[in-house]
Amino acid sequence: MTGSEKGESPATAPLMGALAAMAARELASPLAPGLYIVATPIGNLADISLRALAVLARAGHICCEDTRHSQKLLTAFGIRGRLTAYHEHNAARERPKILGWLANGASVALISDAGTPLIADPGYKLVREAAEAGHHVFPVPGPSAAIAALSASGLPTDQFLFAGFLPPKESARRKRIEALADIPATLVFYETAPRLAASLADLASIMEGREIAVAREMTKRFEEILRGVLPLVLPGEAGEPKGEIVILVAPAQEAGIAEDEIRDALARAMQEMSLRDAVDEVTRTLRVPRRLVYSLALELQKV
Repeated sequence: MTGSEKGESPATAPLMGALAAMAARELASPLAPGLYIVATPIGNLADISLRALAVLARAGHICCEDTRHSQKLLTAFGIRGRLTAYHEHNAARERPKILGWLANGASVALISDAGTPLIADPGYKLVREAAEAGHHVFPVPGPSAAIAALSASGLPTDQFLFAGFLPPKESARRKRIEALADIPATLVFYETAPRLAASLADLASIMEGREIAVAREMTKRFEEILRGVLPLVLPGEAGEPKGEIVILVAPAQEAGIAEDEIRDALARAMQEMSLRDAVDEVTRTLRVPRRLVYSLALELQKV
């Protein structure tokens, strides 16, 4: 039977061969001892990397938040791994056991329910104690809802702050937003569907006029990104929006700053520091978009 008869087109045959060869190389040797921080898909299973699969297939132990959830991932790729629950409720009890495995030369993979472990997930204490004990910690990078949403948001990406989840109670949430309001970076939050409307209302009352993007269900079937200006009006839906949500808010921009004022500040700064440092300094002090400051700095550099 030919490749085309199997559903494999001549154009994809070389790709399939290259993937098989790469996977074979990854699987050929035992996994080095240490702790592997393995990113897994946030929705689309095809986003998993060959290296992640090879690590999970060879790891002596796989630690995860929910063994039932992670077993579905392993089963989808035909991996028979040894799953151990490791989450915020049992971490104090399980961490010494995991460190003991590492001390005995084991390879341990840490995964979360979705995305990159430790990003709004438990686990940093395990990484810290493993490193302090002299064990190798290997990042196996991959999907992250925050980075995926930021890359497609259309908001500035040269500086951003991941702020995790906003507090559930209004008073604490508003206080947190006020503390972040003047940071000259795109703000990235995770939010739950039931709290989305309340969080957007509080963001609007404190940061009215700023550009915003709301990303929902990244890489999944109903993925969407809503872009606009605070206050953002969500499209009418039957009930609250569903799925996992990322909120992104553009950095503060000082109103009334003329380009001549920016040029003057840049000219002074560039006499004392590099172009990059001057751009950073003027962006921070005048609270204007870094892209504008950088383009004006390049113009001044040519004069």
